[in-house]
Amino acid sequence: MAQQATPARRARLGRVLGPEPATVSGVVLLLPGGDEVSGRRPSPLVATASVRALGRRLARAGRAEGLAVHVVHYRYRGWNGSEAHLARDASWAADEVVRRYGDVPVCLAGVGMGGRAALRAGGHDAVGAVVALAPWLPEDDVAASPEPVKQLAGRHVLIVHGTNDARTDPELSFRLAARAKKANRDVCRFEVHSDGHGLHHYRDEVMALTEDFVMGVLFGQAFSRPVQDALVAPPPLGLRMPLAAGFGTSLRR
Repeated sequence: MAQQATPARRARLGRVLGPEPATVSGVVLLLPGGDEVSGRRPSPLVATASVRALGRRLARAGRAEGLAVHVVHYRYRGWNGSEAHLARDASWAADEVVRRYGDVPVCLAGVGMGGRAALRAGGHDAVGAVVALAPWLPEDDVAASPEPVKQLAGRHVLIVHGTNDARTDPELSFRLAARAKKANRDVCRFEVHSDGHGLHHYRDEVMALTEDFVMGVLFGQAFSRPVQDALVAPPPLGLRMPLAAGFGTSLRR
């Protein structure tokens, strides 16, 4: 009997979170976390747990505007060095959005290793906004090329990081933001004082900040004052903007 070939793994988009808009006018692609190295297939339930609450919030906020929110299901759990599997899957997902919905603005929003994927894939032609929450980034190494930032030119970029993150050094995201800011004024970064990698202590504030940023970039709604200030402030001020406790209780005042 001839041996059957192993089917190739494929990334896929999860179902639209919440009611599907009659007309889609913007898309958020949620990129869950992952591992530095792993050839295993991610568990759908575990992988999406870190982004589902944020996705539901964005879907509610953008329902009237025609926002569709999808979770990206990766082929592999790991980034896997130069293969950059998660970033490649994020780029594939942006291609799939264009195929399904046409020329609509796209935001890549990732957490942890998914944040790195969002930043790396941010140069896709359809992408206008990138959100990276506690992004995992490689340690600075003089023997290796630094994480690229040129692809972020012309995009709005929001990075959020807890100051007590023991898993992904917040200074690495600050340095990346500082390099990106030199070529792109529309980069801002917020620090969540004393919070860790999961940003659990200020979960509501982080989601409100992300909502404010996404609705502003994709649909032209006015940014809240802290986001406005962070975008226009020169480094390092706009890259070390503190996220205030209670942010979001009265957006766009």
